[in-house]
Amino acid sequence: MIEPVVLKGFRDSLPKDEIPKKRIIRKLEDVFSSYGFVPIDTPVLEYTKVLLGKGGGETDKQIFRFQDNGGRDVAMRFDLTVPFARFLAAHHDEVGIPFKRYHINKVWRGENPQKGRYREFVQCDFDLVGADNAESDYEILSMMHRSFATLGIEDYTFHISHRGLFSSFLERLGVKDQSIEILRAVDKLRKIGKDEVKAMLLEITRSEEASDDIISYITAGEGCSFTETLDELVRLSGGENESSERMRKIYSLLCASGIASSFVFDPSITRGLDYYTGIVYETFLDRIPSLGSVCSGGRYNDLASLYTKEKLPGVGSSIGLDRLMAGLEELGSPLLSNASSADVLIVYGEGDSEKAVRSAEALRNKGIRTDIYLQPDAKMKKIYGYAEMKAIPYMLTISPSFQLKDLRTRETKDGETIEEIAEGIRLG
Repeated sequence: MIEPVVLKGFRDSLPKDEIPKKRIIRKLEDVFSSYGFVPIDTPVLEYTKVLLGKGGGETDKQIFRFQDNGGRDVAMRFDLTVPFARFLAAHHDEVGIPFKRYHINKVWRGENPQKGRYREFVQCDFDLVGADNAESDYEILSMMHRSFATLGIEDYTFHISHRGLFSSFLERLGVKDQSIEILRAVDKLRKIGKDEVKAMLLEITRSEEASDDIISYITAGEGCSFTETLDELVRLSGGENESSERMRKIYSLLCASGIASSFVFDPSITRGLDYYTGIVYETFLDRIPSLGSVCSGGRYNDLASLYTKEKLPGVGSSIGLDRLMAGLEELGSPLLSNASSADVLIVYGEGDSEKAVRSAEALRNKGIRTDIYLQPDAKMKKIYGYAEMKAIPYMLTISPSFQLKDLRTRETKDGETIEEIAEGIRLG
């Protein structure tokens, strides 16, 4: 006998987990579609050279990489953004530009598993490609806000910053040549703390003064408003520039739509991936910030340049669904509480199968999810156990009239017609 175990960092998903997850995905898809975004899909496996081209940093070390049966160097996708860049290079003439897409699927990273972090997990990506302006940046931020609002999540904050402003600051310090290493060090701030980050910066810059200045920059927003933080960063980076003007425009759009209170300017947000070129953002659940970001992204104007000469500026975001669900579980969100497989379970005896089938079809036509217990005349203890395991709230007995039982209260009601039964379920 083979022991039925799964690999470390991987997991099975039971119906009680999958039902809420699918419900969340459907809600997100409705939000994405309401903005005119369309779905795509890409292969799980890509040529390794495609994936290594723009990930950078720790991600390159975390990919699952191997040779296939044909001796080709292949790897499993570690996110949905880099494959999207390859997709655009191959299909931009077929999809039309600007192009708005969403992609909800699994990705794989060989990192150390921890709470809310797995080696196999689902990402929900949404991107807008072909426009480089404040309006397109704002649209992604607006979709993030609407997604969380639609899911009924409370107490969350979007932390946003701009790579361009930070780049201007580093240039003024004279350390722009080390910008990639500096960005990756700053990206670890929440994981390892200010002192450890400063030690890393000192090793990179070989300058106590530069390290102190960088720490001052990334903590400039503490206790300040959005505009106060932006004003201070403009001063530190040498004056107004295209990046600061973009951020002011984005903030004015957030204010115009009435959602600015959910956004803070946080200069410590840099995102560790190399391909970001403009605005960047992360999202935290205020009551459990230790969970990490549950929705992250930014602008990546040069991502597709590895695969095509076509200029394809893009901006997008990704919701880490598994981590978000771990957070919602800890918060006791009602989103995860109802994992019912059906609204009603039909029970019938020998000779009543045709009536059971007709009743089930009639209820389904009325939008009521209906399960049939397919073992006639089974013992009621077994039937109740089945309904409880599936979290089904109602049982409909076919005999000779209808009897509807609320399994939560044990109350029963007789009904003459399927319409009466349907109404009883709806009212319950």
